[in-house]
Amino acid sequence: MRTDASLCILRARRDPKKLETSAKKFKLFLLLVLFIQSRTSICKSNLLIMKQRVNFYEKGFKAIRPLFNLGAYLSKSPLEQSLLDLVNFRVSQINGCAYCLDMHSKDLRAHGETEQRLYMMDAWHESPLYSDRERAALAWAEAVTKLKKNNVPDDVYEQALAEFSEEELVDLTMAVNGINSWNRLNVAFRTPAGDYVPGQHAALQTN
Repeated sequence: MRTDASLCILRARRDPKKLETSAKKFKLFLLLVLFIQSRTSICKSNLLIMKQRVNFYEKGFKAIRPLFNLGAYLSKSPLEQSLLDLVNFRVSQINGCAYCLDMHSKDLRAHGETEQRLYMMDAWHESPLYSDRERAALAWAEAVTKLKKNNVPDDVYEQALAEFSEEELVDLTMAVNGINSWNRLNVAFRTPAGDYVPGQHAALQTN
């Protein structure tokens, strides 16, 4: 007795076009299976990435206290807090730090930042929404973070000096160093993101 499958095979053999169509469908089916498998493995990988390695706030607070002290100093510097938050957000974008992006986006919104400016931050070079002072700070922050060819370009430096005093530029550079340190700590130890509440670290900032 012939099964339905065997009948299909016999019919396909008699008709080359049907055989070609069946082969194409089978290839598409295999590609779909491979795609689903790849997405499943990516999801599993992401779950592993989100598992915290070390709570460095608990295990290394003495080591990171100077970073909180730096934050306390910068909060009293001539640099605007809104500007520092923008810099922190942009550097965190560059470094791909989920925890810091969550934190600084919430801080920015709490201080009145618009959604539009947050959404356009990754393309601030082409956006008219940022002031000259902000653009100079963002350019400086990017150059100091990336250090392309082990250098911060002269034109970026001149642009920064046109908007900031030398003292302010030192403070801005320390702010960039600080957020880079936080980014690397959070990325390295996979700090879970999403639960930050604006101002929750304020009590830890002491002189």
